[in-house]
Amino acid sequence: MDQRHAAAEDGAGEARDKTPRTERGRRTLRKLLDAAAVEFGERGFHEASISAITRRAGTALGSFYTYFDSKEEIFQALVRYMSEQLRDHVTPRVQAAPDEISAERIGLESFLGFVREHKEIYRIIDEAEFVDYASYRSHYETTVERIRQRLEAGAVRGEIRADVGEIHAWAIGGMNVFLGMRYGLWNTDSDISEIARIANDFVANGLKKRN
Repeated sequence: MDQRHAAAEDGAGEARDKTPRTERGRRTLRKLLDAAAVEFGERGFHEASISAITRRAGTALGSFYTYFDSKEEIFQALVRYMSEQLRDHVTPRVQAAPDEISAERIGLESFLGFVREHKEIYRIIDEAEFVDYASYRSHYETTVERIRQRLEAGAVRGEIRADVGEIHAWAIGGMNVFLGMRYGLWNTDSDISEIARIANDFVANGLKKRN
């Protein structure tokens, strides 16, 4: 009996807990997710295959079914994984910022850097709209929620205007997404720091004419 069928029988009648319990298992899971990012990023969801993912990961096909039951399931997990990777990349830098205006500049700058290193994130998140809409929506909602919390905390500290809220957070989040597309995917020669500086000036001062 192969590993897939054995796992299926062990879990018959109840949902299996597929969370890795050992460091080795966690490493294997990360290898599968990293390989899936490359596979889905290069080929798209419909052309990607489980066998190609395991080949890229250097794991046995049976190992895949220890953690996932289908291509759809690893895709869902991958959206969460990439969203968490982005959060873990940006959050420490933002938290070290001296004030809220600086935090938004640093957040955008670190986001652009992440996109240049992980260009597949745009294709994967975009496909999630049609493959798994709940994951797609959750990615953006959780990302913007972190921005909203930062803004409101900055308002409490008296660093920015007191009436900031959800709309402001979505406006900044939307700007960041399109700047990431333009300067993370399409134009990788521009100075990330300068892009973040200009966008941050826009956030801080808007379009009001200066004297």
